[in-house]
Amino acid sequence: MSISAAMGSSLFGMQTEVRRLSTAAHNVANAGTSPNGQNVDTGQELLDTLVAEQGFKANASVFETGADMWDVLMTMVRD
Repeated sequence: MSISAAMGSSLFGMQTEVRRLSTAAHNVANAGTSPNGQNVDTGQELLDTLVAEQGFKANASVFETGADMWDVLMTMVRD
């Protein structure tokens, strides 16, 4: 896997976690307003929020590592 592919995958992963967090926030914000009377499982939404946080951190770490590797590669090419 190339450095740019790893960075692209991690960027996609971060975007996925942002969508997960957005969905959880939307569900909690609209908990009492569901037209069909369904209740929101706030415990599950909290769990989704924590999973999104950890997933985002992991993908950000991969992205940073790729950026560091890219910097080292560019330094080697210049020298």
